[in-house]
Amino acid sequence: MKIVKVEGLTKRFGDIIALDNVNLEIEEGEIYGLLGPNGAGKTTAINIICGLLNVDKGRVYVFEKEIRQAADYIKRNIGIVPQDIAIYGDLSAYENVRFFASLYGLKGKELKESVEMALEFVGLIDKAKEMPNRFSGGMKRRLNVACAIAHKPKLIIMDEPTVGIDPQSRNHILESVKKLNKMGSTIIYTSHYMEEVEAICTKISIMDHGKIIAEGTKEELISMVTDTNTTFITVGSVVGIDEEKLKEITGVKAVEINENVVKIISSRDVCNLDKIIQYFTSKDIPIKNIKSEIPDLETVFLTLTGRKLRD
Repeated sequence: MKIVKVEGLTKRFGDIIALDNVNLEIEEGEIYGLLGPNGAGKTTAINIICGLLNVDKGRVYVFEKEIRQAADYIKRNIGIVPQDIAIYGDLSAYENVRFFASLYGLKGKELKESVEMALEFVGLIDKAKEMPNRFSGGMKRRLNVACAIAHKPKLIIMDEPTVGIDPQSRNHILESVKKLNKMGSTIIYTSHYMEEVEAICTKISIMDHGKIIAEGTKEELISMVTDTNTTFITVGSVVGIDEEKLKEITGVKAVEINENVVKIISSRDVCNLDKIIQYFTSKDIPIKNIKSEIPDLETVFLTLTGRKLRD
């Protein structure tokens, strides 16, 4: 089942094109990462999927229902964790979650159990009676998550949920995302932290200037910009090293020697490190250090957009 399907989505704000003919599909059960620098169109896309903004052109389907025809149903089954913390400082943690859960029609025993479940899930059940204006930034973020999940939504949208919090709270939220996914929720996740997306997302789209410029798994995206790995081998002496012999090893594309460091570029789909090491040991050349440079999403993003994610 396609939880979200977007066809030819265009959105303008005056002369500014926020979204330019965007197409995407999110399958049930995915943790879908949406990456892009500020102004790329991520938040606009999310607001349209949530039914908070109207479409200028194109169609948006959520739960296989057209958003303009089934807005109420769609909104009832979505949980939103906004970038800006949306909780009330003068209500207790319990009262905050109860208020938001009640907006989705939960009442009585079901409401009470759902609120307690959500607070337990984010590790704040022992803080239920406390006021969030006394909470740390990380605790407020976790309460924000609890308010979004108490009604057990089929789709959870998390827009920069870990901005400005401590590592412990960040790890707690990332683990929560994976648990929610295992419990049956499909998740759209945006972040300025590349390592978060690499760690949890099953599929990733890169947005820039209102367009999706690349989409796929982490491995698929990396393969778009490079098909090689680079290994740096520091040796005691480069005397006796035959570059041409190294190039004869399966997968080796290029060899460079700079002082006591041998740089070997190999095809990503070939595992040849054992044969490379065997070459050096057969020549009695002592190896002092081996370092592999494996492309990551940061490399992909920089290559495709010409800038870093946080620029």
